[in-house]
Amino acid sequence: MRIICPHCGERDRREFYYKGHAVALDRPAPDAGVEAWDNYVYLRENPAGNTRDLWQHEAGCGAWIVVERNTITHEITDTTWVTDAVAGDPS
Repeated sequence: MRIICPHCGERDRREFYYKGHAVALDRPAPDAGVEAWDNYVYLRENPAGNTRDLWQHEAGCGAWIVVERNTITHEITDTTWVTDAVAGDPS
């Protein structure tokens, strides 16, 4: 899989560190209990289809980017700086 870094251009996926979905997770209160923390740490959606993920160009410029891709075909439809993605998406 090839990822386009907005700064460095197209690179192999092995240069990047995958962080996870680019959506905010509701962190439980410190005293929320074991079940709430277990759900927060271990339960994640695993969608088939289009998703937005956080990646860091770890072996390159170090930039954090949002990668929009299809989890079935691995086609990447867009990459953008995290700061640009946050500014354009209030959620």
